[in-house]
Amino acid sequence: MEINAGMVKELRERTGAGMMDCKKALVSCSGDVEKAIEFLREKGLAAAAKKAGRITTEGKIESYIHAGGRIGVLVEINCETDFVAKTGEYNAFCKDIAMQIAAAKPEYVSRDQVPVSVIEKEKSILRVQALNEGKPEKIVDKMVEGRVEKFYRESCLMEQAFIKDPDLSVQQLLNNLIGRLGENISIRRFARFELGEGVEKPQVDFAAEVASQLSNC
Repeated sequence: MEINAGMVKELRERTGAGMMDCKKALVSCSGDVEKAIEFLREKGLAAAAKKAGRITTEGKIESYIHAGGRIGVLVEINCETDFVAKTGEYNAFCKDIAMQIAAAKPEYVSRDQVPVSVIEKEKSILRVQALNEGKPEKIVDKMVEGRVEKFYRESCLMEQAFIKDPDLSVQQLLNNLIGRLGENISIRRFARFELGEGVEKPQVDFAAEVASQLSNC
């Protein structure tokens, strides 16, 4: 089976292992990602995957206020021990993630939180768009699949490019931190507030208002 860059990227994000180690694992496991994760764990190379099952009950709720109070973020990031929660590196990570949420406006933490109904609606819209662009029916499904992946990258925090280093996804950033600190760390939930968001602002017709005032003079 041919091992492509997408498979290597997925395995790297899920394990935190190096790119070449991920490629070798996939080759050894004939492209089976789950078996490749086990392979890396057996070799002691999958730092994040080895710790993924550990319970995280410590940590902190980080806050971030931006643009003179116009945007606010609360995010809960958990770790295993109070010791790690007090480290500078962990706290810097929490601040970076709060800033990420403020800047990149994710809607979900990860793709498994996206409701099936949302994805089905998105696929329907994307299919119509592709057909309206005159794309052949036989390639529409592949185009829709690619655009859904783009939707995940834009809407899911873990798949977004890190604002301080676009070559890293947030998931990769987290995996690297787990490897350095030696504990499982998870981003549990977040809330993002933007001043006036969702409130329909009244449209003022200034010309009509001036005309009305003049007629009353």
